[in-house]
Amino acid sequence: MSDLGAYDAIGLGELVRRRKISPADLLEDTIRRIEAVNPSLNAVICTLWERARAEARKRTEKGPAPGERFPGVPYLLKDLVTDMRGAPFADGSRFVHGHVSAVDSELVNRTRASGLVIAGRTNTSELGVLTTAEPLLYGPAHNPWNLRLTTGGSSGGSAAAVAAGMVPMAHGNDGGGSIRIPASCCGVFGLKPTRGRNSLGPLFGDFANGIVCEHALTRTVRDSAALLDATSGAVPGDPYIAPPPARPFLEEARRSPGRLKIAFLSRVPDGWNEETALHPDCAAAVQDAARLCESLGHTVEEADPAALAWPDLPRRFITIFTSFVGHAVAYWERTLGKSVTREDLEPVTWDLYQASQEITGAAYLVTWEELQRFSRKVACWHRDGGCDVLLSPTMQVPPTKLGSFDPSPDDPGKSIRLALSFVPFTRTQNITGDPAMSVPLYWNKEDVPIGVQFAAPFGAEATLFRLAAQLEKARPWAARRPPVHC
Repeated sequence: MSDLGAYDAIGLGELVRRRKISPADLLEDTIRRIEAVNPSLNAVICTLWERARAEARKRTEKGPAPGERFPGVPYLLKDLVTDMRGAPFADGSRFVHGHVSAVDSELVNRTRASGLVIAGRTNTSELGVLTTAEPLLYGPAHNPWNLRLTTGGSSGGSAAAVAAGMVPMAHGNDGGGSIRIPASCCGVFGLKPTRGRNSLGPLFGDFANGIVCEHALTRTVRDSAALLDATSGAVPGDPYIAPPPARPFLEEARRSPGRLKIAFLSRVPDGWNEETALHPDCAAAVQDAARLCESLGHTVEEADPAALAWPDLPRRFITIFTSFVGHAVAYWERTLGKSVTREDLEPVTWDLYQASQEITGAAYLVTWEELQRFSRKVACWHRDGGCDVLLSPTMQVPPTKLGSFDPSPDDPGKSIRLALSFVPFTRTQNITGDPAMSVPLYWNKEDVPIGVQFAAPFGAEATLFRLAAQLEKARPWAARRPPVHC
């Protein structure tokens, strides 16, 4: 009880359920921890203390409701995609700043129904564009392992908050790696679910044909599994419905994975990025994970990169992502009732928005048709090779220094090129819709976390949770704390 920051969300819920602590006192302890370390990290950019206190007091008076997995446990919501009625919401953008949400997203409703108390919003890149959380609106989030390094993005504030012990888990979303990349940079667990697993209702059916998924960054595997149990499931009108799980994901995390066939990549397949070599730290992390999996009884072999090669994936994905940025700006223009100007957006966002105006509907659909063929290739690769899991580094490079993404007049494409070195492995599952997770198994000589990614076929989160729990038991990471922590 002397260090509540060491508990995961399920553990804190048990303390509340056994009346070892009240939701009101647990929230006050969380507020103290956030206020102690957030000035160094800038992970939380909007606090909802009074609203959360009212909710925590109500929960203290009533006691835990039946079926609540996380009764009274504090939670943070990312400042992107997801609405919370009556709360500020800016999408990390100066253009949107000052907006207050008029509705609750379905995800927020289900989050509350699980017992979680939303206490604030976390830092993110503008409109989720860059793979770092350094918006001009709020300033950069700092990595608790090294304050000079990026947290990754776009869910960087949530990753930093979890790694530093402010909360045991925090909301994230993922349109190209935005859960998994920050998880890798900050040394926490991050799972991107199968397309359609969590609803984007009521305001949205999908983003850019389903590249964006909602979930969270957590310190433990069981928290991620239990939260997905609480939030997943379609609502009427959703364009995609993920295959129903055979049993609760939390139960899967308690089961043996059996003997899996795991293939690992030691370089980027041709066509996935201009540069195909891995940074030595990322290569070492994959080799280390492969040896660990083999020691646990799995069949591990190196994947043939040629079997997954596909021409010009970056350009094709950028066409889709650029269209997504154009859609996001159009949505906010319509919602706010005003037109965007160059001064309203960061330079990279403005450039992508301008580029989106040149993409025709036909070009967009032709591009998706090509990416769907790539998705079939990946699915057949899993099926025909009998491969349960694809292992790769989460990122091609380690976390970069803050400011590395800043555009320069003599190199306007710098930010996009750097972003492409972050996403060659993660964007694959945003294209295919497959589930994937970044697991914190490796730290380099500078004591910076280097995550590894495990990807499974469509609908196979159960395989990932079973494997993740086994890896967590073999090499526990939850008690490993960064220099900046509560």
